[in-house]
Amino acid sequence: MAISSRIKRRTLFAAGLGLLAAPVILREKAEAAVTGASRSMDITPLPEINQFKLGAYKLTVVRDGINISEKPYETYGTNQDPEIVQALLTANFLPADKLLNGYAPVLIDTGSDLILVDTGFGASGRARGLGKLAEGLKAAGYSADDVTLVALTHLHGDHIGGLMENGAAAFKNARYVVGQAEYDFWSNKAREGTPAEGGHKAVLANVAPLAEKTTFIKDGDSVAPGMTAMLAAGHSPGHMVFHVESDGKRLVLTGDTANHYILSLLRPDWEVRFDMDKAQAAATRRKVFDMIASEKIAFLGYHMPFPAVGFAEKQDGGYRFVPKTYQFDI
Repeated sequence: MAISSRIKRRTLFAAGLGLLAAPVILREKAEAAVTGASRSMDITPLPEINQFKLGAYKLTVVRDGINISEKPYETYGTNQDPEIVQALLTANFLPADKLLNGYAPVLIDTGSDLILVDTGFGASGRARGLGKLAEGLKAAGYSADDVTLVALTHLHGDHIGGLMENGAAAFKNARYVVGQAEYDFWSNKAREGTPAEGGHKAVLANVAPLAEKTTFIKDGDSVAPGMTAMLAAGHSPGHMVFHVESDGKRLVLTGDTANHYILSLLRPDWEVRFDMDKAQAAATRRKVFDMIASEKIAFLGYHMPFPAVGFAEKQDGGYRFVPKTYQFDI
């Protein structure tokens, strides 16, 4: 009984603080190796979340999951020789032959609204270890029913997959904000029979059922008090970034304007396979990150290294990513 009680206390403490889970597991493995004893414990990884302040707002970033792929040069720098892409990765202490991609929806607690920006993969990704947004919200003390507004940077599957759950709205008490140009493109029947048909079907399944509760916006429109939309097209036809400000503190939610902290930021002119208009996407990257670097604004990039928040400074014709540390917490 004493052992059982100790395990329960230890498990609760680890669940509360998160960081202690790994040492506990390692210590018990070490004990088993020395004593020959074996304990049967179900270990469930805690959802990865990161919380920080922006003025009076509290932000919670959730890691919806990760994906590992091979041959980075087939996605980034597609207008470059593969050896050049590999050399840049190697010079920055990254594998030349593999790429890790993460997904980072964020919840903004303004005190009066709970604004979710992008929704991850949802049920469609869970078989692959993705779609962890709901778990992350729960770990942070929220539920899907608490969300009052869902704002979407654009309508690719890894951003809209979590909108529906079992055929019903996952965020049943929320209203929605979507770029008009983005919705018009993906919902149009003209996408049928084209490479965009898969995206068209995903929008019809996940976004169109929510149209009556959706506000369709354009460049410069207000999303909510303290939050403004800016058109940043190229990655997709109506891709948006969102400016968030509270008590003089600023953050830009850049979505997929830049998708890799080295290959997209240090080389903003390199073509990316997923950018629909590659020239426009490169021009948009420079416009957005020139602003971020010049004005020293923090940004959250959906695919940046978790927790996906940091700063950008100009370097070698591109931008260096500087991850956040404790500047938001004091």
